[in-house]
Amino acid sequence: MHSQTILPMVQSLLSEAGIALAECDAIAYGAGPGSFTGVRTACGIAQGLGFGAQLPLVPLVTLLGLAQACREQCGANDVLAIVDARMGEVYWAQYRHDGVRWQAVIAPTLSSAAEVQPTGAVTACGNGLKAYVDDFRARSFYGEAWQDLMPHAAQLAVLGAAAFARGEHVPAGAAEPLYLRNKVALTTRERQEKAERALT
Repeated sequence: MHSQTILPMVQSLLSEAGIALAECDAIAYGAGPGSFTGVRTACGIAQGLGFGAQLPLVPLVTLLGLAQACREQCGANDVLAIVDARMGEVYWAQYRHDGVRWQAVIAPTLSSAAEVQPTGAVTACGNGLKAYVDDFRARSFYGEAWQDLMPHAAQLAVLGAAAFARGEHVPAGAAEPLYLRNKVALTTRERQEKAERALT
């Protein structure tokens, strides 16, 4: 779906802004972690645009975009970003904003919800909280306020501009998705065994 609509959306946005793609400084994109298809599509589209317009790319961690969205909503400086990774797992990372920029306290990680272990007091956000309520409900960071929060292009634009100014960009040919999981589906047997474990 997105692969069919993204280019017309880009054209529409540029037209509305009154600029050509070649007039941009760089192209920022969400490198992941996320769905296999989603991060592949984002990286591929960004590379195609970058090659075509001879622009560098700014790969951004999706979880950092979520932390930025959380800060914009509630002013949090210490953020635990948690996204549902399916298959009983979550993508998560912890970030701290020092008033100027974000620092990674815990790098992007793939684990079960029970294994999420932030450092110190944090504001937790993301759909992973809602997907695994039973695992998170008793945790000190659990709250419902920011469970539906997700990163959008607006946050990636803010982060991308700052990253580009710091020189954190790559040639289009060097851009890569950020994968934390190599396996994208469980076999029938693995699903059955998982269901049996849940009953015991």
